[in-house]
Amino acid sequence: MVSWARKFLYRIFCVIAMLVSVYLIVDFLVSGTFDFRIFTMFLLLMVVEIWGIIDWRKNYILMQQKENELKLYQHYIQPLEELVKEIRARQHEFDNHINAILNMHLTVEGYDELVAQQSAYIAGIVKDDDSRKYFPLLRISDKVLAGFLYSKIVRAPSFVKTDVIVKNLEIISGISEHHLIEIVGTLVDNAYEACTEKRNQVIMELDSENDRLVFIIKNQIDAIKMDELQKFFEKGYSTKNDTGRRGFGLYNVKMLIKRYRGDIVVSIDKKEEESYICMKVIV
Repeated sequence: MVSWARKFLYRIFCVIAMLVSVYLIVDFLVSGTFDFRIFTMFLLLMVVEIWGIIDWRKNYILMQQKENELKLYQHYIQPLEELVKEIRARQHEFDNHINAILNMHLTVEGYDELVAQQSAYIAGIVKDDDSRKYFPLLRISDKVLAGFLYSKIVRAPSFVKTDVIVKNLEIISGISEHHLIEIVGTLVDNAYEACTEKRNQVIMELDSENDRLVFIIKNQIDAIKMDELQKFFEKGYSTKNDTGRRGFGLYNVKMLIKRYRGDIVVSIDKKEEESYICMKVIV
C-alpha cells in the first residue's frame, strides 16, 4: 500500500478513536460507574490520538519547510538565470575579442610587441568585466545559495568590491535551505553595512567539509578590540546607533547554528596591512 494511503487510513483510525473516546467519557459521566476494562480502552485510544497529533504536527512542519524551500528556489534561481543569460548575450562580444587577438599579428612588427599588446588587451577585458569573477557560483551544487549570493552581490552599494572564492563545487549541508539562507543573508548584510568608501572590500569563501557547509565572509574594518568581538553575538548588542531595533541578527544566527550543532567563529585577519573581520560558519 502506498504511503499516502497508509497515512489516510491511519488518520481515519485516529478520528474514530477520538469519537470512541468521547463516547466513553460521556457514558461514564451519564452512568456514573467505573469499569476498569473501559478505562484501559480509553487510555489506549488516548495514546493513539496523541501519537496521531504528533505525527500530523511533524508532517505539517515538514510540509511547511518544503513549501518555504520551493519559494526560495523560485525566488533566488531567477538571479542565477539572469547571469546565465548575460553570459550567453556576451558570446558574440567574446567572439569579437578573440578575432581581435588573433589578428593582432597583422599590425605589429615583432613577437615581443605582439605578446605585449595581447596581454594588455586581455587585461583590459578582464578589468572591464567585473562580473566574470562571479561565474564560479554557476557551478556549485546548491543553486538556491548561488542565486541568493549573486542577488546580494549585484544589489550591494556601488562602492563595494566583492570577491568570491569557491573551493568546493559540491556544497553539502545538514541544515534546511531557508535557515541556511537566513544565516548567510544576515552575515552578508552585516558585512555590506559595515563597508565604507575607504574600506570597501568583501571576500566570500564557499567550501564543504565532512558533509557540512563552510562559509567564510570577511570585510575590511578599522581597529577593533578582541573583547568587543565576543559581544557580537550577545542579544541586543549592536555597533550602530539605533540599538533598540538592532542587535538580534547575529544572536539569532548563533541560535540557529547551535540548533543544527554547527559552529561560528569570529576573528581578525590581516591582509596587505589591512584588517578584516572574519566570520566562519560550519553547519
